[in-house]
Amino acid sequence: MTVGQRIGLWLGLVGAITLFVLAELAVSWPTAPLPGAFRVAGCTWLMACWWLSECVPLAATSLLPLVLFPFLGIEGYQGVSVAYSNPFVLLLMGGFFIALSLERWGVHRRIALNVIVRVGTAPERLILAFLIVTAALSMWISNTATTLIMLPIATAVLARLEVDRPGDPRLRPLAAGLLLGVAYAASIGGLGTPVGTAPNLIFMAQYQKAYPDAAPLTFFHWMTFAIPIVVVMTLGTWWILTRPLRKFAHLDGPERGRGLVDVAHLRAQRDHLGPMLRPEKLVLAAFGLASLLWIFRQPIEIGTVTIPGWANVVGVGSRVDDSSVAILVALLLFFIRVDGRPEGAAARGNFPLLDWETAQKIPWGLLLLFGGGLAVADGFQRTGLSGWVGDSLGGVASWPTWLLVLTISVLVTFLSEVTSNTATTTILMPVLAAVAKAHHLDPLMVMLPATLAGSLGFMMPAGTPPNAIVFATGRFSIADMARSGFWVNCFGSIVVTVCVLLFV
Repeated sequence: MTVGQRIGLWLGLVGAITLFVLAELAVSWPTAPLPGAFRVAGCTWLMACWWLSECVPLAATSLLPLVLFPFLGIEGYQGVSVAYSNPFVLLLMGGFFIALSLERWGVHRRIALNVIVRVGTAPERLILAFLIVTAALSMWISNTATTLIMLPIATAVLARLEVDRPGDPRLRPLAAGLLLGVAYAASIGGLGTPVGTAPNLIFMAQYQKAYPDAAPLTFFHWMTFAIPIVVVMTLGTWWILTRPLRKFAHLDGPERGRGLVDVAHLRAQRDHLGPMLRPEKLVLAAFGLASLLWIFRQPIEIGTVTIPGWANVVGVGSRVDDSSVAILVALLLFFIRVDGRPEGAAARGNFPLLDWETAQKIPWGLLLLFGGGLAVADGFQRTGLSGWVGDSLGGVASWPTWLLVLTISVLVTFLSEVTSNTATTTILMPVLAAVAKAHHLDPLMVMLPATLAGSLGFMMPAGTPPNAIVFATGRFSIADMARSGFWVNCFGSIVVTVCVLLFV
């Protein structure tokens, strides 16, 4: 255990015990919150310290409400356990199953090579191609899995360059830009859909819990404001990462703007895959089916035209939600069997599109963390802690909306450099919901920027798993990442602020 983990362990325990003692003394304080609020605050403090320091595995910390809430009289065991089976937990699980089926049959690799071959291999275009492909995949697959998918392709391209063009001065800045682009785009793309990254679903679940009477955020509504963020962030990141390559614009003749990679080499890799086989077509069709059912479940209004949602058309209405779609498509993947050879299989045979051995690879601990956060949010509301926190932070209610959104975006962006974005979002959502409710603020203006900014930690290897994965290649320094990441952080904070103000 590191020094930081020891500090987090004891800081959490001491702070929690102090708050539990205050809970027993609070009955004699006329202006203090109820004792239950102090107990929830103690549990939250303990979990926050342990989550942020990771002195105990994140999933194990997430189970604390199942033990502490019943013993402290906050909520019974049955009530607490409901949070761990929330529909958004099931949506996340179903989304992981669908993503794993794409990886199992190699569809991701075919998509990546096709796009890169078509975009071109001049240095700037090559980086743009990797950014686009990585961001697009990450909208549907976890950012860690997307990075692991794209990194071997990127390193293979770089290895080929070192053989074909030794000593080319563009190689080092290209390597840094290409690998950082994969890491950054994996985080940026996750903003595009509710299932793209865990903080998105954490926000949606806690928003629905805090504001049960508000119109729910649909899959389509999320994409209307998130896709512009992804597009603008991808282009801005590309401009920032290709700046070091522009000093070679003075090169004359055939060197200027010339592709560093032989397109024929990449085309040969793509052609080696052969035509798309039936299993690939089926998992791609299942992925498309899930996307369409998610987007068109609820009615969509475009100007004066309303596209009816399929749930109302078939007569199921509110009895189904996005988690129903995810589980339905996942079950189809388990049931349908095809002749083929999935990745990792020794030989061809009759296989299901998704088997349980593959399905077990989903991050089950993340589902527990999700449930633990929802249990804490429920405790905030049940004990009145949310109202007390909201009243205590009343000063922010007088700020101009643009300043409030920008401040939240900047603070959370740089906080995510040293903390888990999932843990940070889980901790902040009940607090920000309480502030919005107490002072009649639009909850989307305070909760949403924190959610989006939590995925924008680009300066340090510890900021996100993709950062750590690409840094492990050793092809660039921390200084390279910090320098580029600082400007992407600043740009991202501004983009999030503008898009939230314009589209929400």
